[in-house]
Amino acid sequence: MVPADDLIRCSFCGRTAHEVSSMVAGPDVYICDRCIYDANGIVRGDMQPYPAPARRPFNARNNRLTPREINAALDEHVIGQSRAKRALSVAVYNHYKRIEAEEHLHAYDDVEIEKSNILLVGPSGTGKTLMARTLAKVLDVPFSIADATALTEAGYVGEDVESILSHLLQAADFDIERAERGIIYVDEIDKLARKGDNASITRDVSGEGVQQALLKMLEGTVAGVPPKGGRKHPEQNLISFDTRHVLFICGGAFDGLAPLIARRRSHSAIGFNAGGVRVEADDPHLFRDARPEDLMRYGLIPELIGRLPVMAPLDGLTAKDLRRILTDPKNALTKQYEKLFAMDGVELVFDDDALDAVVEKALALKTGARGLRAVLEESMLGLMFDAPEAKPSTVVRVTRGVVEHGEAPILEERRAAS
Repeated sequence: MVPADDLIRCSFCGRTAHEVSSMVAGPDVYICDRCIYDANGIVRGDMQPYPAPARRPFNARNNRLTPREINAALDEHVIGQSRAKRALSVAVYNHYKRIEAEEHLHAYDDVEIEKSNILLVGPSGTGKTLMARTLAKVLDVPFSIADATALTEAGYVGEDVESILSHLLQAADFDIERAERGIIYVDEIDKLARKGDNASITRDVSGEGVQQALLKMLEGTVAGVPPKGGRKHPEQNLISFDTRHVLFICGGAFDGLAPLIARRRSHSAIGFNAGGVRVEADDPHLFRDARPEDLMRYGLIPELIGRLPVMAPLDGLTAKDLRRILTDPKNALTKQYEKLFAMDGVELVFDDDALDAVVEKALALKTGARGLRAVLEESMLGLMFDAPEAKPSTVVRVTRGVVEHGEAPILEERRAAS
């Protein structure tokens, strides 16, 4: 759980309780010692610089979740993907530990700890965006999702790379200090791949050119960000945004990468007794063997791969995983539908056979967990149409026939509690 102090913020400057020395509380209002000092100086007409607070001993556990606690929070929302969740938990813990060490202690001055951005590689619908969003929620930091397909080189129609930062600034309510510690998830990073192994001799304004424009931002630079988003123009006032402490998580389905990995791992031999190794491209665990050279063949430039040192592979979802996704997470799909029906006073019950049928139809769609919602929306359309007019004591039981053939559900009377 997030410590309670992280939820207490100064009503004037927005700083959290652990960023200041003391906090005065009123009825639903908080004011920190910094704002009290500044207000006192304004009244007296004598503005003096705020005295630097005594530097407290640095401890990695100060107001920070451990990798095990982060992983446990991810387990509540994401089914499976244990390797990716462990890699994310360690990388995020080290990232914010590095930021706190720079603020509270100078013992690491001789060794500069560099930022480690993260690359999520896995099929569509396996939970990449969900893991990034859950991380931001657990850590209580600003979070924004950027679509890499909308980015173009500066000067061309589309969004500039700096627009990614403006979205994060808006998510932080234009608190620049808080935004500079946020998380940006760059989705569809694989769509920026160049077409072929050779460098392009012409401008690739939405592919390789955007990769090059992202380099400095991923590594850490001070960028000029339009305060209201959009494209920059010469007469516009820009906000200086330091990206050294922003954690970038890039994700993509990398459709077509699996055959490259399978081809690299497969080899044949000549002779009667010689044995070869053949790896199938449809192996759900194949992305675990992804290497930087595979990403280079796919079309990512080496400089971009080097700035995403933490690679977290995601496995393809099996029937067992999809079955658990329906019922186990905190925000499971069946729980969502049960809550929707409960708002109309109707109790919704799913048979086990019905859930198995949903999984079978979702596997045929080959869209991962997104296929589950598509199947359920189609199956539940008629029920949701009639639910507002049903009796409050009605129990609607969804059977396999409802999912497979669109049959009418079984209606029962709710039994009175004994």
